Amino acid sequence: MVARRQLLGLGVSREAIAHRLAKGRLHRLYRGVYAVGRSEVSQEGRWMAAVLACGPGAALSHFSAAVLWGIRQAGILEVVAPNGARRRGIKVHRRKNIESVILNGIPVTTPAQTLVDIAPRLNRGELERAINEADKLDLIDPAELRAAVDELPPCPGAGIIRRLLDRQTFVPTDTELERLFIPLALDAGLGVPLTQEWVNGFKVDFYWPELGLVVETDGGRFHRTPAQQTADRLRDQTHLAAGLTPVRFTWEQVKYERPHVRSVLARVAERLR
Repeated sequence: MVARRQLLGLGVSREAIAHRLAKGRLHRLYRGVYAVGRSEVSQEGRWMAAVLACGPGAALSHFSAAVLWGIRQAGILEVVAPNGARRRGIKVHRRKNIESVILNGIPVTTPAQTLVDIAPRLNRGELERAINEADKLDLIDPAELRAAVDELPPCPGAGIIRRLLDRQTFVPTDTELERLFIPLALDAGLGVPLTQEWVNGFKVDFYWPELGLVVETDGGRFHRTPAQQTADRLRDQTHLAAGLTPVRFTWEQVKYERPHVRSVLARVAERLR
C-alpha cells in the first residue's frame, strides 16, 4: 500500500504516478491510495489502505483494531484520524490525541485505547470476554488496563471499563467482607460463623464446624492466574477429603448478587442438616 503523498515525497512525479496507474503498476483503492503491483489485497492490506486514506496521523481503531489485536473476530472498517476526510466504506472517528502503535506495519490504537473505544458498543459479557482475551494474549492485564484508563481523556468507554474493573477486581478487607457476608448467612438460616479460622492447614474466610461448611470468597473474576486457580482447587480438595463441604463465591457475588448467595447458602445448609 502507498499513498500519493508518500510517492510525491519520494520524488515520484505526478506524471510518473499517472503512467504507473495506466500501466497497471498502481491500482487505486481510495482517492490518493494505491496497491502496488496488483489489485488483490489481503485484509491487512485493506486496513493499511484505509489508514493511509484518512491522512497523516490516522490509525486503525475500534472494532478493526480489536480484530487486528486478536481481541475480536469481526468488525466494520474503522479508523481514527485527527483531521481525516470521509471515505466510502470507512467509518472515520475524529480525535486530536491518538494513542497508537505499529503492529504488522499498521498504525493501530493501543490495546487499552481499543478496549475503551469498543466498550460502549458491547454488552457486559462481551466486554469481559474482550478484556480476558487481551489478558490471555499478554496485550494488557486488568491491572494495567485500569491504570491506563485513568491516563486517557474522559470518555464513556473509560467510565464503563473503570466501573467493570473496580467491581470485579476489588479485594475487600476482612472487616468489609464480614460486614456484607454474615447478614446473608444469618438470613439463610446459618448461625454466626467462625472467621479467619485455620482449617486443614488453610486460613478460611468463614467456617461452621457444626455443619462442616467452609465458605471462601475470591477477590475478583479477572486475572485469576493458573497458580491462583491451582491453589484454590487444592484448598477445596483438601477440605473435601477431610469430609467438609467447601463453597466458593466471588466478591462480586457477595456484594452485587446477594439473593443468589443467600439462596445457595440456604440450600446447602438444609442439605447438611
